[in-house]
Amino acid sequence: MDKEINNRRRGALIGLAIGDALGAAVEFRARGSFAPVTAYRAGGPHRLAAGQWTDDTSMALALADSIGKAGWDLKDQLDRYVDWWRNGNYSVTGRCFDIGTTTCRALNEYRRCHDPLRAGDPSPQASGNGSIMRLAPVPIRFYDLYPDNIPELSRLAEESSLTTHASDSCRSACRYLALVLAALLNGEEKPLVPDPEWEALNVLKGVKPLDRNVEIISAGHYKGKQPARIKGSGWVVESLEAALWAFNRASSFRDAVLEAVNLGDDADTTGAVCGQLAGAYWGESNIPTDLLDGLDRKDMIEEALESLGAAL
Repeated sequence: MDKEINNRRRGALIGLAIGDALGAAVEFRARGSFAPVTAYRAGGPHRLAAGQWTDDTSMALALADSIGKAGWDLKDQLDRYVDWWRNGNYSVTGRCFDIGTTTCRALNEYRRCHDPLRAGDPSPQASGNGSIMRLAPVPIRFYDLYPDNIPELSRLAEESSLTTHASDSCRSACRYLALVLAALLNGEEKPLVPDPEWEALNVLKGVKPLDRNVEIISAGHYKGKQPARIKGSGWVVESLEAALWAFNRASSFRDAVLEAVNLGDDADTTGAVCGQLAGAYWGESNIPTDLLDGLDRKDMIEEALESLGAAL
């Protein structure tokens, strides 16, 4: 495998965890109500140590483990999410201390019906960001579907959301984000990716139209927005927009993830989504040493990367 592609594949998952850990201490805090995040810090609603990460990374690790050990199996993905939720596997602390409402409902429904296609709530009201926050393992494992088999990449990304977040907005957001990440992993330049005339995007929309709100994001209108108009909320549309906005403004990995988490609100997830993008673009080799060294339980992340075929 091309070393630079593997560098970017590793960067996408490590970047997810770093963005998550940076935002964990200010999760649910309003923008401007806290001293700007410049490094890992302890605290937050879950009282984590500096460098520890939340459910975003735990679910990404579960997804990576499933893909690596079971292939593409939605039931297995949900079984591993349940294992994290009930038993604390894949958690940085050994217990599940944080789970989104939509995810919790889906896992309860799955335990009742045992059908991965019926577990997620398809209603528009259930359009949280819980499936984009964990998405990186899909394009990391299937990066080689870009650009020649975008329909298959689209299917896998959508199905990865369907297990817990089945609304049109969530499934579209995963399809679009997976395409962007796969392009970055394959070395596409950042200015090309949000271009509405980007041919790969036209192919993706030809497979199935994007949700209206995700369609607007794909046109890149967020690039001209002022910071006050960007919200790092738990709504998948605003979360995706905020992460792309922060990524596109930045000139380095550090700048991108700090811009994202300092939006406040659902800061860990905005950081995790932006970290996927920044890591996929700049690669592990351009992630600052202090962010790599300060990240907790790197062994768990390394195991996930090995499962995805992205070991050093």
